[in-house]
Amino acid sequence: MFYLLAEYGGIFNLFRYLTFRTGGAVLTAMVICFVFGPMIIRWLKSKQKKGQPIREDGPQSHIVSKAGTPTMGGFMILLGLFVATLLWANLSNPYVWIVLFVTLGFGVIGFADDYLKVTKVSPRGVPGRLKFVLELAIGLIAAWWISSLTGPTLAVPFLKDFLLTFGIFYLPFAMLVMVWAGNAVNLTDGLDGLAIVPVMIAAGAFGLIAYLVGSATYTSYLGVHYVAGTGELAVLCGAIIGAGLGFLWFNAPPAMVFMGDTGSLALGGALGTMAVITKHEIVLGIIGGLFWLETISVIVQVLSFKLTGKRVFRMAPLHHHYEQKGWAEPTIVIRFWIIAVILALAGLATLKLR
Repeated sequence: MFYLLAEYGGIFNLFRYLTFRTGGAVLTAMVICFVFGPMIIRWLKSKQKKGQPIREDGPQSHIVSKAGTPTMGGFMILLGLFVATLLWANLSNPYVWIVLFVTLGFGVIGFADDYLKVTKVSPRGVPGRLKFVLELAIGLIAAWWISSLTGPTLAVPFLKDFLLTFGIFYLPFAMLVMVWAGNAVNLTDGLDGLAIVPVMIAAGAFGLIAYLVGSATYTSYLGVHYVAGTGELAVLCGAIIGAGLGFLWFNAPPAMVFMGDTGSLALGGALGTMAVITKHEIVLGIIGGLFWLETISVIVQVLSFKLTGKRVFRMAPLHHHYEQKGWAEPTIVIRFWIIAVILALAGLATLKLR
């Protein structure tokens, strides 16, 4: 409504600017989480008498310190994210709807997983294979949708205006990027505040990438592949940052609520989808390097134990390994945040190093 009034000038002209609307999305999502967060947490506590089930084979300190803490806090994040995006983004932009589609789809899968865990009072929720198949189906639909708009190509960092044409292999590739991102963030979500800050850092980096890739002027200067319309995803990234800040207020140690698969799968899926749309899938591997480390630690641990009967790490994912080594939880969390910042800066550097 305000955008239409912009032709009359004055304060309404601000609504033409992507940067202003991105800032509006940050504040809107954050305020929604601050206002509705306590009510959501009270409601979750009333429904989850024993809170999130704690793994018996996990760190023993968690059994005492985290017992009774409710999960599904990702609902708070998604509420702020969706309301802010729908209010501030240009809803005629198809990329906004693609990201929201994957975010909602992965969020529903995560919600079902959390719900089964809570009702069964067991760390086991939706069977792993079923979750994977559902994620692949959502990823495949999104990959086809993106391909119809941007083409089946992959941009390569450090090379100017160079695109690899994947043809029929593009759909499975793009699909797996989204599914990997969702599950990688999910694996990282194991300590208070550990996952949400790296997600916000990655969202900030991809907000900048989307803004630059969607501008013909900036892409010409940087030698980056131009994808018209991606700038609108900066608003969605702003909503993720705002909702993440609001959630962190309640997730800071000692956490009042956990994100759960409801939030981690959805946020990871959103990051993966934005990477595919902006053709920065490889750069996601750099910016999301922390998520890679967590994922690889699990893969290495499982393969090593099956093949040799020995464990490489004291416990997987990686953050539990350092817990077992005696590191304090806040030390692990803050050091992982620092790593996430360094990796995000390294990923952004690829925009200029060509």
